[in-house]
Amino acid sequence: MNLTLRKTTTNFLLSAAFTLNALAEEPKQAAVGDHIPDVTLRTAESAELKLRDAVKSKPAVVIFYRGGWCPFCTRHLMALAKVEKDITSAGYQILAISPDQPAKIAETPNRNSLSYTLLSDSDMDAAKAFGITFKVPEELVTKYKTDYQIDLEAASGKTHHLLPHPAVFIVDQTGIIRFVHVNPDYKTRLDPAEILKAVR
Repeated sequence: MNLTLRKTTTNFLLSAAFTLNALAEEPKQAAVGDHIPDVTLRTAESAELKLRDAVKSKPAVVIFYRGGWCPFCTRHLMALAKVEKDITSAGYQILAISPDQPAKIAETPNRNSLSYTLLSDSDMDAAKAFGITFKVPEELVTKYKTDYQIDLEAASGKTHHLLPHPAVFIVDQTGIIRFVHVNPDYKTRLDPAEILKAVR
């Protein structure tokens, strides 16, 4: 085998091994029947809240959204507010989680119209544990900032450039996931009527 071919083969094998290792290390997306991960979130006041403890008191509709800067997210949050009383009557609470740091939660559009709990996952530990993260390409991070005045680092207070895929997990009081909806298309959100149907 000549030197060039040997180098090419070696590089291919190293690349393949790296890819397989990366896939092996990537958390599996949480599924129906799984126990929710043991993760800690923060409230708008920066108080810590353990997700497992939160659902022990009341089963929950756990929403992951990209942040208060995302108009598709804020519209979905407002749509959820319209069915919150029905969800509460069915015995559930709503916990909405984003990468926004606690200080940014208060800046969420129409925040005063949302009576349910918004939580910070600025380190993205929860989203990673649920297996729903993706990394925003650097060119898109720059485009967001220069063209749309959306600063992902200012929103989260971090430089990881990670976002969650919009997701809905319905969790019982034992921490078991009973319903899952994840859509990588950030423009498409689960109709609150479908969420209400699932909790009933």
